[in-house]
Amino acid sequence: MVEDDDAPFILELLNDPSFIRNIGDRRVRTLDGARAYIRKGPVASYERFGFGLWLVELKDGASIGMCGLLKRNVLEDVDVGFAYLPAYQAKGYGFEGARAVLDHGRDVLRLPRIVAIVNNDNAPSARLLEKLGMKFERMVQPFPDEPPLRLFSAML
Repeated sequence: MVEDDDAPFILELLNDPSFIRNIGDRRVRTLDGARAYIRKGPVASYERFGFGLWLVELKDGASIGMCGLLKRNVLEDVDVGFAYLPAYQAKGYGFEGARAVLDHGRDVLRLPRIVAIVNNDNAPSARLLEKLGMKFERMVQPFPDEPPLRLFSAML
């Protein structure tokens, strides 16, 4: 789980240009802002739903990204989300983390279906979802002021 002590890493991740381009600008610019993001996001999700984002770390303890399950008001189903620092993208960590999250959703949470939403021009994330066995379903517009997103799904 992501905790207050992870604020420096969260601040770095949320302000990475690839995060802002592919996921969105969360407008978190300070350590206090990162701690508030953690409490209002991942921590609140665990308290409310029993799941949320996990911190992804290497065996040596270095933080490299986040991956987990989200329940958004704008989507019917639980969705898988992930973000990694650029130095750790395209190295298999995204697949490994998302595979573990999907397995947890199926085996522990007993979810019948998980979805994912991806910017239309984010080909690497779309390929990762397909590699995980998720199928493109349709275009959706969950956020009215933003462009439509590709919705992928997997029956578990």
